[in-house]
Order: sequence, then structure tokens, then C-alpha cells
Amino acid sequence: MSIALTLHLLSAVIWVGGMFFAYVCLRPVAATVLEPPQRLQLWAHTFVRFFTWVWVSIIVLIITGHAMIALYGGFGAIGKHVHVMLAIGYIMFLLFGHLYFVPFKRMKRAVDAADWATAGSHLNQIRKIVGINLVLGLLTVVIAGSGRYLL
Repeated sequence: MSIALTLHLLSAVIWVGGMFFAYVCLRPVAATVLEPPQRLQLWAHTFVRFFTWVWVSIIVLIITGHAMIALYGGFGAIGKHVHVMLAIGYIMFLLFGHLYFVPFKRMKRAVDAADWATAGSHLNQIRKIVGINLVLGLLTVVIAGSGRYLL
């Protein structure tokens, strides 16, 4: 159980922490320091590396989350807060899947073609989805830490 919980927490920290850094720290600095071509290339290359870690994190979160539910006795034996975390987690996974396969793929193609206006439009879509997922991820952290007392 402790190995599953540790891997679960590390995966959540990688994903949510990465979104926090990208959204709150890197985005505002890149927008003020870099011109659109350099900024969009930075984001395209950063996302390639970060999204690899997000995919690994998602796989680990799903496997360890369901393993811990099973170890606790199944869905009937867990608290409401775990059901809420699971639902939010799957919403986050779906949002990320859309982000990855639609605006991110289009942004990469536009960057490769030096179509900065189109790339910027797709980056804006990514920014909105990351913002939503960041809020959901932080909410999930709050629920993980105190959900059994709140729900």
C-alpha cells in the first residue's frame, strides 16, 4: 500500500506541480521576454518533454488509484472524497487527452510551418485547458488532504 500511495502522490505532484509552474511562472515570463516565434518554439519543445511525464503520471495515477481502492475493499468501502477525487481525476485525464491530441498536435504543426498566428491560437486553447486542469488538480489535492473531513 505504501508503494502505491507514494507513486500516486509523486505522479500527482509531477502533473499538478508542472501545470502550476508552467501557468504561474513560465507563461507570464515567456510572454513578456520572448517574441512570438521564440515563445511558441519554447512552448512546443517544453510541452513535448512535459507531456511525456504527464502520460506516465496518468498511467501511474490510474493504476495506483484503482489498486488502492481494491486494497481498501472496493468502491463500496471507500469514502465519498475518494469517489470525488476519482471523478475529478478522470475529467482531468479527458481534458488532457483532448489538449494533447487536438490543440497541442495542431500547435506543433503550426510551429513547424512557422505559422505563428495559428500556433498562438492553439497555445491559447492549451492555456485555457491547463488553467482548468490546474484548478481541478489543486482541488483534488485539497480533497486528498482534508476530503474525509469535508465530504
